[in-house]
Amino acid sequence: MAEDLRQMYKTIVEDHFTPRMEISFVDGDNRQTLFYEKVSWTIDGTQKGLRYGENPGQEAALYRLTNGNLVLGETKTIAPGQYLASDIELLQSGKHPGKTNLTDADNALNILRYLTDAPTSVIVKHNNPCGVAQSDTLANAYHKAYMADRVAAFGGCIALNRAVDRETAEAISAQYAEVVVAPEFEEGVLDILGRRKNLRVIRIGNIGRLQDFAGQRFAEFKSLTDGGQIVQWSFVPRARTKADLKLAECEYKGKLYRVSREPTEKEYADMIFGWLVEAGVTSNSVIYVKDRVTVGIGTGEQDRVGVAEIARDKAYRKLADRYCFEEHGVPYNDLKDEDKRQAIDKSVAGEKGGLVGATMVSDAFFPFRDGIDVGIREGITAVIQPGGSGNDYQSIEACNEADVTMVYTGQRSFKH
Repeated sequence: MAEDLRQMYKTIVEDHFTPRMEISFVDGDNRQTLFYEKVSWTIDGTQKGLRYGENPGQEAALYRLTNGNLVLGETKTIAPGQYLASDIELLQSGKHPGKTNLTDADNALNILRYLTDAPTSVIVKHNNPCGVAQSDTLANAYHKAYMADRVAAFGGCIALNRAVDRETAEAISAQYAEVVVAPEFEEGVLDILGRRKNLRVIRIGNIGRLQDFAGQRFAEFKSLTDGGQIVQWSFVPRARTKADLKLAECEYKGKLYRVSREPTEKEYADMIFGWLVEAGVTSNSVIYVKDRVTVGIGTGEQDRVGVAEIARDKAYRKLADRYCFEEHGVPYNDLKDEDKRQAIDKSVAGEKGGLVGATMVSDAFFPFRDGIDVGIREGITAVIQPGGSGNDYQSIEACNEADVTMVYTGQRSFKH
């Protein structure tokens, strides 16, 4: 049985999806049609499409938009031919991509398109970022993103917005990843990455102009159990600069409540960085960021207090693992020396999981102050959230009591 299960992951599914697909929106005599063609790659002399879908045994196909434009009201889709994840160039495949490899890469690009101003690394696992970082060099950005959650990064998708140099490639090849996506690879880099024979090395030239995709929309389709469809325009974060943010204030029972402290420039930078990363996180979500690096990411929970606590707890665990790996070369869970474990625990507790001075980011408003209080107890200094709760005054009071600043984006950022 065990061997059968292992073989299942090696089996390539031959899909029966058609080579072309058309989706039409019809209003009387007005018909708008989007034209797609199925994508495949030549691997060892054979044309191959997606390896399989979300699970082995599920047929799947990748289509790219080749023609047509959808215009509804004042909103229109991205023009055909501006390809990213739907038209990848496989430089090294080993096992060619499956559905989750490409959706992970796509969500990484979804985040990266708003973070083009500095070398940035996004590591995605199961369609959620587990580490995101910006720095002065690509190698530093990758190292920070990887160490933000070294455990979850195992087998993940690494997306980079600069050409991969030798230093970054050496770091990547030292860990296990499924996919690495970048706009270019410098001379000699493919030989280094080739040490991992099953690593999918993907070049997407358009990453070099990701800023062109910022703010552009596409039609999202969600299939229902009975075959029905929900169609919506993709989400675009409006708050992308300091000028787009509003210092938190509200009126409650005739009294004006206002956050008493303006954010510092560093806090503004972390707020914008965190809010743009948040757009790629499954909701309900709360994340913490510091120095343009994710510290703790809480995803897909049903209540806001709970997800704030999960992100906090992950920050503690991930920092403990990082310190253990850096000091002793082994994962925290494998460390047997109790004295060493206690020393690491003491350091992490003293730094409150690295949350002191961090920014708390929430994709929806806090209905009560208890969610923000989770972060305040850990030493955060800033909060960014949509605002709009009837109890916003409670959150403002909580921030003022702790000298924490808070801004509103005026826009919810749910992603399901």
